[in-house]
Amino acid sequence: MATPPVTEMSERAREIFRLVVEGYLESGQPVGSKALAQDDAVNLSPASIRSVLADLEATGVLAAPHTSAGRMPTEIGLRLFVDGMMQMAEPSQAERNAIERRLNEPGPIEQALEATSAMLSDLSGAAGMVMVPSREPRLAQISLVPLGQGRALAVLVGEDGAIENRVLEVGNTPANILEQVSNYISARLPGRTLADASALMRQEIADGKSALDSASQDLVERGLAVWTEDASKRPVLIVRGQANLLDESAIGDLDRVRSLLDDLENKQSVADLLENAREAEATRIFIGAENRLFALSGSSVIASPYRDREGKVVGVLGVIGPTRLNYARVVPMVDFTARSLGKLIG
Repeated sequence: MATPPVTEMSERAREIFRLVVEGYLESGQPVGSKALAQDDAVNLSPASIRSVLADLEATGVLAAPHTSAGRMPTEIGLRLFVDGMMQMAEPSQAERNAIERRLNEPGPIEQALEATSAMLSDLSGAAGMVMVPSREPRLAQISLVPLGQGRALAVLVGEDGAIENRVLEVGNTPANILEQVSNYISARLPGRTLADASALMRQEIADGKSALDSASQDLVERGLAVWTEDASKRPVLIVRGQANLLDESAIGDLDRVRSLLDDLENKQSVADLLENAREAEATRIFIGAENRLFALSGSSVIASPYRDREGKVVGVLGVIGPTRLNYARVVPMVDFTARSLGKLIG
């Protein structure tokens, strides 16, 4: 039998379906006819309730995991509920203030991304995920500091205040040459991404417009190559709160949780999933087997793109957990966090 849209359910079937889903999402346990009969919103006998539950099970929106254990929504039923019945619970002003305060703590953008992932985990009771912005940071300054033994410390400063350190092999390059190279690169860095600055300097060197000697030119080339390679190897995904997935309800479903944790170890695959949400205008919800990656673990993902002040998508954030996530609360929380992070990325 085909799954009916919410509008085609009878009023009493719709009410019982809603109560079963909400009860399951709150407790993680199947909901029985006895519990439903005690609800003031249901004015039916236990026998009539059981008849409605059987009809809903026949359509595929509810399932009985064990005999006489009550009913719980299937993944199809969850999708039906999320798309057609769920009432969003917008974040309170206190929650909004807490999110914005956490994101606006001083520090580099990587620290804000870490905080975002941890915060989403705390708010949802699941694992929080943030994709690192695909946009390269714009640079402000570089300094090369001699360390001795043929090495130098490259200190790279971004316009956003982020600082990155790299150790370079410089051979017997004198300190005054390191300073000359620092000044040359810094004069061409401001407002440019590393790739842009690299292209400009290589072109100047190739055209003979650089005042640097050959040794200094080689140092510039090697230094830029190291930074560019490092940037490409940065983690694409920050995941925090995996321990939340090992709550009491997971004890009877350890295989599913183990499968989910294994999936999260493959961060590139999870990042590929989040890429599907990049072009979405609003928060997207992936429930269980709707996504191939989490088909075995039966998990749900709530993801939202975050944009810079020009409206360009620079990353995706979200949460992942069991299908009994509190969608009504988590969806608007993810959406608000994405908008707040976008303001910070600017």
